[in-house]
Amino acid sequence: MRHVVVGLVLLMTLGITGLALACGDDSQGSAASAVEPTTRTIYWEVVEPKGSANIEEEPFPADPLPAGSGYVLKEPDEEGDWVVEVYVWKDSQIVVNQGDTVELEIVGVNGALHPSYIDEYVDEFVVERGKLTSLSFVADKAGIFKIVCTVHQPTMTAELVVLPR
Repeated sequence: MRHVVVGLVLLMTLGITGLALACGDDSQGSAASAVEPTTRTIYWEVVEPKGSANIEEEPFPADPLPAGSGYVLKEPDEEGDWVVEVYVWKDSQIVVNQGDTVELEIVGVNGALHPSYIDEYVDEFVVERGKLTSLSFVADKAGIFKIVCTVHQPTMTAELVVLPR
């Protein structure tokens, strides 16, 4: 399903770019400037959605969640309250155009440390709770690249989608 969505985004973006080129005024070079690389600043967060229940209202799940520290299922306490939580990047995809300068401003909302990387772009960065992590790179290769927190797997994985120019 994810590949279908990415394909549709690619088609829509390429269609819009083609329309901009077709409608541009070449006398001033505006068609070319409409597709020139730009700087994209993206504000992003690490979050931990939580849900809670009481065993009197809702039974504690019998089946365990997949392995890894991305999922947390806390057993019922003395009062019968139980919690489920998951660590995720706020958005699962970041979409930019090839040649764009990408500036990521990432704040850690939940989780103490998130050692992470972006395939083929950023070898290593760390997001900490309550701190801002700033990254900047030029998206010079088109494709889909994984953004991974190495601690909170399998859930804390996103994609950098770099559309061909």
